Amino acid sequence: MNFETVIGLEVHCELTTNTKMFSNAPVSFGKAPNTMINQVDMGMTGTMPVLNKAGVEYALRVCHALDMEIDELVCFDRKNYYYADLPKGFQITQDRRPIGRNGKIEINVDGKIEVIEIERLHMEEDTAKQLHFDDYSLLDYNRAGIPLIEIVTKPTIRSGKAAAAYLEKLRQIFLFTEVSDAKMEEGSMRCDVNISLRPYGSDKFGTRTEIKNLNSISNVQKAVEVEGKRQEKILLEGGSVIQNTMRYDEDKKETTIMRAKGDAVDYKYYPEPNILPIRLDPAWVKQIKNNLPEMPDKRVLRYTKELGISLVDANILVQTKQVSDFFEATIQYTKHAKFVCNWLLGEIQAYLNKENLVITETKITPEYLAKMVDFIQDATISNKQAKVVFEILMKEGKDPEIIIEEKKMKQISSPAELLVIINGVLDANEQSIEDYRNGKDRAVGFLVGQIMKASNGQANPGMTSKLLIEQLKERIS
Repeated sequence: MNFETVIGLEVHCELTTNTKMFSNAPVSFGKAPNTMINQVDMGMTGTMPVLNKAGVEYALRVCHALDMEIDELVCFDRKNYYYADLPKGFQITQDRRPIGRNGKIEINVDGKIEVIEIERLHMEEDTAKQLHFDDYSLLDYNRAGIPLIEIVTKPTIRSGKAAAAYLEKLRQIFLFTEVSDAKMEEGSMRCDVNISLRPYGSDKFGTRTEIKNLNSISNVQKAVEVEGKRQEKILLEGGSVIQNTMRYDEDKKETTIMRAKGDAVDYKYYPEPNILPIRLDPAWVKQIKNNLPEMPDKRVLRYTKELGISLVDANILVQTKQVSDFFEATIQYTKHAKFVCNWLLGEIQAYLNKENLVITETKITPEYLAKMVDFIQDATISNKQAKVVFEILMKEGKDPEIIIEEKKMKQISSPAELLVIINGVLDANEQSIEDYRNGKDRAVGFLVGQIMKASNGQANPGMTSKLLIEQLKERIS
């Protein structure tokens, strides 16, 4: 029997507001445990939550980017459960009326466009972070109360590849709407996977399991594939899949049971009594939509259609908004968009990877990158010389023109100037001319080296080779 995989994803995204969702404690990462908290975060008696307007705005940005229906009334509910990382004994969330419904994302899986339907987007507060040791656990409440949005898909994903493509596209949206840094390794973007199997042709869902605590997009894909095989084996052997919460063991490449899976009814939702419903101003909602930057898909289309950049390169350019914005700024100073793209994805990306930096942490500017590209294109400097200029540019942010002058790099591209140098070298190397006459091609390489030496490395290599061959042919004719 063949089975169809049915997948739904729940993605939590921490919002990079200045303060938490219901208190004025700062939002931070990497600070000393339990230093970024206040009485509201700790659920102390008599404290009252106050809704963070910026958190609502950030949620609306993502709603617009996902083409969602927006609820005009913001309502919150209490999700009741007792757990060590929940200081109040309940979580303020949205159950009955999420701020966004019925969105969609288009993804590309092996060249085929698929539409992933999104059921809802709701706002809530994050929980504390648990730190587990051999025989005890500690709690860091710095994370408690940080604004979250949770995005829940409909069960329309059918493969691990599609799940990964969806998450990558969603991550781009978080970055381009500037609501989060979306770093899965730091927990600011987290994904839970719901997966079940059913016979092909069946419209009835199988029993699902949930895989939690996945810390990378690649692990989501691997976990889906592994859990799918585990469920298939159970079903083919005549067994039944049990509704459990699973974890993915990256080392063993297998999923294991964490605990029995609860249902929503166990949480006993009811309206949050301390936050009254808030009606959104339609003009404010529209203003947020109008202020959104151009999204990745539209940029890719423009890069390929208007700038002649390949689809592969265009998709890499928009993986982060920082690189895409840098590209946008650079091409305002030069007409050589393709070459700017090549430098950004080649030498610059290699440098960033090596130094573990993002482009905004370097000294290079869009104007100076454009200037360097123009100098390469008009043969002021060679590609080899450009690499020297580039290193200084990244570390010091110095004007390429000044670097070229200081390093005496400016290429000699004037045929008249080059011919003077070439003929001087030929006059001093009669044996090399004779070698060339006798078919010894290495003579050309030797002569080019002598010309470069005589010009202090400033002779244009391409033009030098061309003129040298012409002069050699004249001398042996």
